[in-house]
Amino acid sequence: MAEQELFVSVDIEADGRIPGRNSMLSFGSAAFTLDKELVARFAVNLETLPGAEGDPETLAWWRKHPEAWAAARAEPEDPAIALPRYAAHLEALGRQGGREWERPTFIGFPAAYDFAWINWYLHRFAGRNPFGTSGLCLKTLGAALLKLPFRQASKRRFPRRWFDDLPHSHVALDDAMEQGAMGINMLRELRGLPPIKGIVERDVG
Repeated sequence: MAEQELFVSVDIEADGRIPGRNSMLSFGSAAFTLDKELVARFAVNLETLPGAEGDPETLAWWRKHPEAWAAARAEPEDPAIALPRYAAHLEALGRQGGREWERPTFIGFPAAYDFAWINWYLHRFAGRNPFGTSGLCLKTLGAALLKLPFRQASKRRFPRRWFDDLPHSHVALDDAMEQGAMGINMLRELRGLPPIKGIVERDVG
């Protein structure tokens, strides 16, 4: 019997909107327990896909964020090497610290965007997706908790109690950490658990 759920917050950065035609530039993931313990993190920058092109509108957005762009393009790895490494990382999470968890649950904001990229890249370069076929969308969860129409469930409308003092820098790992902490805060409220301020961080890689 699995000890508890494990939630993996994933944020991707890309040069467009469609995997294959455009490229994922970087991604970061941070794995949390429901007790808000950070048990693992992973981040990598990726080489662009052969024959793919950046979307002009997306590249124009990146020009407004030069520091984040520079962070996403530093020392990129071949996806054929990085994605199998990430798949193995996810599969090893269930054995972290001698404890046992269920299959990790992907969380994103919105999940449909980040999951589409991770799913495509994992299947293309690793031949499998350890997350399975679904993910938990924090935008949808926020809409349900606040009883808002889905399109109105933006972070600007979310209560401050769901946010920790973490940066949203458009650097993939920073954003995955911020998003993961927010997701745990939301899930604890949904389940009637007391809030935990701040991440309980072990010495993780």
